[in-house]
Amino acid sequence: QVQPVESGGGSVQAGGSLRLSCAASRYTYSSYCIGWFRQVPGKAREAVATIFTNGRTTYVDSVKGRFTIDQDHAENTLYLQMNSLKPEDTAMYYCAASSLLSCRSCSGIYCYNEYNDWGQGAQVTGSS
Repeated sequence: QVQPVESGGGSVQAGGSLRLSCAASRYTYSSYCIGWFRQVPGKAREAVATIFTNGRTTYVDSVKGRFTIDQDHAENTLYLQMNSLKPEDTAMYYCAASSLLSCRSCSGIYCYNEYNDWGQGAQVTGSS
């Protein structure tokens, strides 16, 4: 029942980089999927990057080539390396886990209901 805890957010100039970390419990980390979501006011929460238990990853089109999701099993930690940040990347970023197998096939805003064990979020701002 220990919720994930995000860290590493902040504000950087456009083109800069940030690395988000998510410390999770052993239970949360053993879920079918673990991923990063982002949300801006007035918008639905969107899946940005996810990783499955088999190591496969998915990314929303807008971050492909710029963001990389990875994990450290021994430390129960999830990471999101964010390079070439753009103003449109500005959002609250959340890590979350899903105990539903359907998380492997969902995408975008339609993943929200598939996930549980949400973190509190970390603000990321890409200044223009």
